[in-house]
Amino acid sequence: MWRIVVVCLSLFAAGPSQAQELIRLARIAGIPDQYVGGEMLRAVYARLNIKLEFEDVPGKRALALSSAGEVDGEIQRIGTLSRDYPTLVQVTPAINYIEPAVFSTKLRFDVAGWNSIRDHSIGIVRGVGSSEAGTRGMARVTATASLDNMVRMLDADRFDVMVTDIFSGLVAVRKLNLQDRIVALSPPLERIHIYHYLHERHRALVPKVGKVIAQMEASGELATLREALVRQVLSAP
Repeated sequence: MWRIVVVCLSLFAAGPSQAQELIRLARIAGIPDQYVGGEMLRAVYARLNIKLEFEDVPGKRALALSSAGEVDGEIQRIGTLSRDYPTLVQVTPAINYIEPAVFSTKLRFDVAGWNSIRDHSIGIVRGVGSSEAGTRGMARVTATASLDNMVRMLDADRFDVMVTDIFSGLVAVRKLNLQDRIVALSPPLERIHIYHYLHERHRALVPKVGKVIAQMEASGELATLREALVRQVLSAP
């Protein structure tokens, strides 16, 4: 995974000296934006003197583990997650946002929301809720095992377009040295606020975490940290 090069130490200032609690969160493997969200949460939880660890697994597996309580929660998911997974409690306000975008090798068109890709064959990553919700009901959708796998399949013309958050897509395309072949179309499909979730056994912790997120959002610290992390990942060799 990527290393944090420079992060203001004040973001990681913990509370009074005492033994740290540990929270383990499911993290969707190979998705750069999950890394960014995880590191943002690491700063949030440090304010509560709680250490975070991450379990890197595919998207569907992550939900199975977190909803069953085998890990303590999810880094970030869409706002409607609790409707399908009632054991996962949403922490507010939102911790992050994503901008799902369309990537293609051959097609060039102005993106006008999800309906503008309805007539194309589409690749998504299985278990990524925003992509699954946005393409629901569309006729030709292929759910892939991972982001890297989806990029390779697009390169092989297995579908017309792929959908992923624009940041993660750009990182994956560059990682596979396909930036001369695969391009992101504009504008993004939408901006989606995404939320941290904890298993219901941690319900008492939810307002405490939410309070820190709100404080760091109001001060501008979260936005600054997100910008630094995104820049770090995009500039990594």
